[in-house]
Amino acid sequence: MSAEFEVTGFFYESCGYKFRKYLDIKRKDEAQTIPDLMVVMMNPGSSYPLDSVDNNSVPSEAEPDATQQQVMKIMNRASFNYARILNLSDLRTPNSNDLYKFVKSDDSKLVDHSIFSINRKAELNKLFIQNVPVIFGWGVNSALVPLAKLAIDSLCINNPLGMLKANTKYSYYHPLPRIYKKQLEWVQHVINQSTQMQQSCTSF
Repeated sequence: MSAEFEVTGFFYESCGYKFRKYLDIKRKDEAQTIPDLMVVMMNPGSSYPLDSVDNNSVPSEAEPDATQQQVMKIMNRASFNYARILNLSDLRTPNSNDLYKFVKSDDSKLVDHSIFSINRKAELNKLFIQNVPVIFGWGVNSALVPLAKLAIDSLCINNPLGMLKANTKYSYYHPLPRIYKKQLEWVQHVINQSTQMQQSCTSF
């Protein structure tokens, strides 16, 4: 599926850690220049720059991971051409436990690793596209709640796409749960939400 899309990301390093500011997934041969779908997830996982430059000053072609394949499924089935992924944390690690430890560590205070930090408001305003559908999908670990609250308060999205855990305000299920059946359910749930949103927009 990834062969249908061009995937680029902005990779950088700081304080001895590897980070990614954003990732763009764009349908090949598509002239669209502005994303028509925004996605907010936990952190960059196993995606990496194909040129092996981890500290770049420009975006570079990236290898997508399995979570991004879930986004591509949404794009294909809900007719989106250009998605941009932002994360609660820019820290690159495929191990979520490493992220949870980092968030709670003193090292996390050495660098503004969340684009939703007040100090990075100008970056967020530049990268986040208003008035397009937004998927929330960062997982339900309690360690993420402060960052999730920061993101939700910053964006003020009234009707995000995604699966909110029952009896919570800030915990949206991750697009790639361990159980394959749940992965399929997540995709179908978001597609159904997107369809309902499109129908409500065209009914006016």
